[in-house]
Amino acid sequence: MRSDPLILAFDTSAAHCAAALLSGDRVLAEVQEDMARGQAERLMPLVRQVMDRGGTALPDLSAIGVGTGPGNFTGIRISVAAARGLALALGIPAVGVSGLDALALGHAGPVLACLDARRDHVYLQRFGAGVSRGPELVPLVEAPDWACDGLSCVGHDADTLAARLGATAAPAHHPLAVAIARTAATRWQAGGPRPAPLYLRSPDAAPARDRGPVMLS
Repeated sequence: MRSDPLILAFDTSAAHCAAALLSGDRVLAEVQEDMARGQAERLMPLVRQVMDRGGTALPDLSAIGVGTGPGNFTGIRISVAAARGLALALGIPAVGVSGLDALALGHAGPVLACLDARRDHVYLQRFGAGVSRGPELVPLVEAPDWACDGLSCVGHDADTLAARLGATAAPAHHPLAVAIARTAATRWQAGGPRPAPLYLRSPDAAPARDRGPVMLS
């Protein structure tokens, strides 16, 4: 019998489909596949793959962590809807974790997390005592306004961003889905936050009518 909480996490907020399974502090399985489309069809098979690799089943889960963006409008809602549906079916909490939170996990001191927003924009969030700011959608030309003493940059094009800000670049400490699982593991017993999409940019058009994820039995 497992004594440690078992956390499933997944994310489809960008051109990928990622999932991880965490037992206590131990990563049982982790998979990330790059894909420009098809996340709605691929997510649940990927979840099944991770659960199989971890030697466990959905009813064994303690909680679900899900990436809430910012990122692709359709991708975010695929994951959030799947997490809410699974949590309801299993009677367990679902916890939303932003991709910026996931990037910053494990970094001490002022850290600036960055995700690509395309069209010469980035999603930024600064973490640290007394310097917290964001999350915001920021034109690249305005990124230097986010500089502060002792800052490290992590995430999309961190080297270039650090050079612009007079900061240092640092790698993420964990793969995305693993970081989401680890963050959810520290939050699920406190009851939140409930998964909700983090949209920092309005969609350019109506959401595509993708089929919803098929729930596993």
